Amino acid sequence: MNFLSHFYRWVSTGNALSDRTGKQDAAPSSALVADAAMVGPDVALQISTVWACIDRRAKTIASLPFFAYESVGGKRSLARQSRLWTLLHESPNQRMTPYEFWVCMIMNHDLRGNAYARIDRDPRTGEAIALWPMAADQVELSVLDDGSVVYAYRLNNDLAFLKEENVLHLKDMGNGTVGLPRLDYMRATASEAKSAQLQSHRLFAAAGKPTGVLMVDQLLKKEQREKLQERFAEMQAGNTARLFVLEANMKYQQLSLSPEDQQLLETRKFEVEEICRWFDVPPVLVHHSNVTTWGSGIEQIVDGFYKFSVRPMLVSIEQAVRKRVMTPKQRTTMSAEFSLDALLRASLKDRMEIYGSAVQNGIYNRNECRQLENAEPYDGGELFTAQVNLAPVNRLGLISTPAAGSAPDDL
Repeated sequence: MNFLSHFYRWVSTGNALSDRTGKQDAAPSSALVADAAMVGPDVALQISTVWACIDRRAKTIASLPFFAYESVGGKRSLARQSRLWTLLHESPNQRMTPYEFWVCMIMNHDLRGNAYARIDRDPRTGEAIALWPMAADQVELSVLDDGSVVYAYRLNNDLAFLKEENVLHLKDMGNGTVGLPRLDYMRATASEAKSAQLQSHRLFAAAGKPTGVLMVDQLLKKEQREKLQERFAEMQAGNTARLFVLEANMKYQQLSLSPEDQQLLETRKFEVEEICRWFDVPPVLVHHSNVTTWGSGIEQIVDGFYKFSVRPMLVSIEQAVRKRVMTPKQRTTMSAEFSLDALLRASLKDRMEIYGSAVQNGIYNRNECRQLENAEPYDGGELFTAQVNLAPVNRLGLISTPAAGSAPDDL
């Protein structure tokens, strides 16, 4: 049985992780819950937890500065005059800021497993001059017989075919060619959250009143039943508080369960945690009140979010930009990296202690520390000093420690 199972996986082409030529479709071949409704992006984003998770991931990543560096003679410096710097740090295209561009890309990546951007290049040098995001639902990826990849992009009534070197493609986990569409795989969870929210809406729309039946001790004619239903309709769905008097031995019997019996509130709380698992976001970061609150272990939670959720995404973007956006010539001397200084920024007290230790040990000079604090440099602040009288590093063996009460040597 085990051999047959492995053989079936090997010959099957319906598996989302299978390698195949032609159009790539990474949607699940079967549903975990057969009758779970398909939830698209428009509906999913109306679930508050989905919106909050996408918002937290996209805006955190988009807020980080994306720098281009150039290495000359073994020294690396910011390539402020390069087109790559302008593209990543200043303006990806004439309509968007870098923040807006990356929010759009991460949203497509997290909802659809893939994010695409068309690359406009200078026809003379081949360098990228603009990045235009393409909606994931309007892009189809196909693998040709020779192994190359072609992207078909539908815009209005037009269809454009793009080579892989002209498309920036961010992929979620998958077979390496296309990412798995997260919404399709979390279909059961999203459908359950949708149903719970719908049930909650219906309950409160009826002023929290459960359904029930009126019981009488005699047979009623059709006209009598209709009058009773009209008379006591508000017992079930009325929006005003009224006192109803039941006559002639009438009794009211509740049929549906109360919210407590249905555990509706508990279900909705659990759905928050379940959706957060799908997007790898700690529930406390989407203001879930059933977990650790701000000030109690939150620093460790945020640090874990940066390391295990944000950082892997940054690595994916950096490598995709290097592979698809940069030309072979640029890759020999240039690199592109996100700056994590803003993400890992500590309190003022902690930053000053870190700077003090770095300056005293010759790791940073004073002007470098001032630059991190957006302060102007000053003359002499570019010298590297060490703890021995804070002397320049290149003169540590030439300077003697002054005796108590005497002045140090002239530096």
